[in-house]
Amino acid sequence: MSDTFEFSPENLATAQQIVAKYPEGRQASAVLPLLDLAQRQNSGWASDAVMDAVARFLDMPRIRVVEVASFYTMISMKPVGKYLLQFCTTTPCWLRDSDAVLAATEEHLGVRLGQTTDDGMFSLLEVECLGACVNAPIVQINDDMYEDLTADSIVSVLKALKAGETPPYGTQIGRQTSAPDGGAKVLNDMTFSED
Repeated sequence: MSDTFEFSPENLATAQQIVAKYPEGRQASAVLPLLDLAQRQNSGWASDAVMDAVARFLDMPRIRVVEVASFYTMISMKPVGKYLLQFCTTTPCWLRDSDAVLAATEEHLGVRLGQTTDDGMFSLLEVECLGACVNAPIVQINDDMYEDLTADSIVSVLKALKAGETPPYGTQIGRQTSAPDGGAKVLNDMTFSED
């Protein structure tokens, strides 16, 4: 691992555009989007070198960058696998059996929350609400949300990823947006009156 980091020319231009959105003297407000941009360039994590570079770029104390990075789960402060699986286990997901989804994942991959598979493919992380409670249980894999999961469907998603495929994200049961289970059929069968 490199102990230095510099934005690529393309990301440097993006970073400059991000900072330009903030009023003069408030450039430090760009710390979170710059950390996200930098960690994407740095194999998915904000190393010490990344945090140093962001601090220099924004002309702010390094500790302020570390404070932000350590607060948000979207910033990884240690190396992660190619696929970062973020498990919501808060009440709505738990009520829809997120424990079974997590257990099936751990059993299938042979790792626990906070760990990465030996091949560097998958990292597991528990997070707070991901904001898609109506389609619980959900797991965010990198930037995509996999919703309405079961123990079987998460294993199918993992097998597809391992095989180099891109499994469809979103609902795994054919739900139409946030309609009740089977909602696509209900909406298609509905008749509306003008009363």
